[in-house]
Amino acid sequence: MKRVTMGHGAGGELMHELLSLHIIPFLPQFTVEVPLRSFDDSAVVDDVVFTMDGHTIKPLFFPGGDIGSLAVCGTINDISVMGAQPIALGQSVIMEEGLEIDILERAMQSVGHYSELAGVPIVTGDTKVMESGAIDNMIITTSAIGKRSRFLDHNLEVARSYRPIVSNWLTDDNLSEGDVIIASGTLGDHGIALLSFREGYGFETEVESDIAPLNKLIEDVLQVGGVVSMKDPTRGGFANAINEWSSKSGIGIEIEEATIPIAEPVKNACELLGLDPLSIGNEGKIIIGVVPDMAEEVLEVLHQSNLGKNAAIVGKATSKYDRVVLRTEVGGHRILETPIGDPVPRIC
Repeated sequence: MKRVTMGHGAGGELMHELLSLHIIPFLPQFTVEVPLRSFDDSAVVDDVVFTMDGHTIKPLFFPGGDIGSLAVCGTINDISVMGAQPIALGQSVIMEEGLEIDILERAMQSVGHYSELAGVPIVTGDTKVMESGAIDNMIITTSAIGKRSRFLDHNLEVARSYRPIVSNWLTDDNLSEGDVIIASGTLGDHGIALLSFREGYGFETEVESDIAPLNKLIEDVLQVGGVVSMKDPTRGGFANAINEWSSKSGIGIEIEEATIPIAEPVKNACELLGLDPLSIGNEGKIIIGVVPDMAEEVLEVLHQSNLGKNAAIVGKATSKYDRVVLRTEVGGHRILETPIGDPVPRIC
């Protein structure tokens, strides 16, 4: 008898298989602008953008973040990368019997801080308590709604001045020949910070999670124009996100390994632990697909923000390939596969 494994919740091929074969086929399909079956970061129904996330992170607090900041920022970012402005959050908190009230208050203080920082209020919610041992401390599920960004139409108009655009939102199927791929900052920080702290490897003195709300940075980028796709590389990391783009857009992508921003401590940790930083989840980074003529302007705007100071052009869409290909630092080429799952479990 088949059973659910940890890998089914870690992004990548296993999670996609779980959703495609064992969840979505049992749900009615309605005609909406961006449906569930598209596997984008949010759905769009009657111009309302909606998403939700469940957070089962372990431990609850770690260098650079905690379950509260993660719950707010991750959900806000899922709305924002669609080209929408998040306007309200809902939150469900499920607690284990015996949880210390001080732990609950620390998490809620973080929720409040990041809600205020992003300018997106918590407007509704629910609480439940389960028997001791039924769950691990606390689970937070966060939902959000958003409306079309006031800059999205301008952004798409600029893009359409160069070529046709498939979608009226920044969906995964919008990439075309020549589009430039930008990473907004160093990759792998979140997963390595959490893994190091959890397992006691000692890297936490150098690596902190990148958790951040990116809605304001994304608004700045959209004002420049020319962005066609945007995604936050959470579970499964950059490798999973970029393969989703390639598959859904029906175009190959060539990535230049030498240009990918990875902090030296993260690189060293991954080499020591045998991990690929491109498959490790992030919580404060985005990848951006932009028409070639606007790439440098988008990059310049990113560099003006502390959240995008390490942004770099890392590749381009190309019909030369039918998949994602990594051009290595020594000049060779290898296929950048979709990961089976995130190698670091329970990081979001």
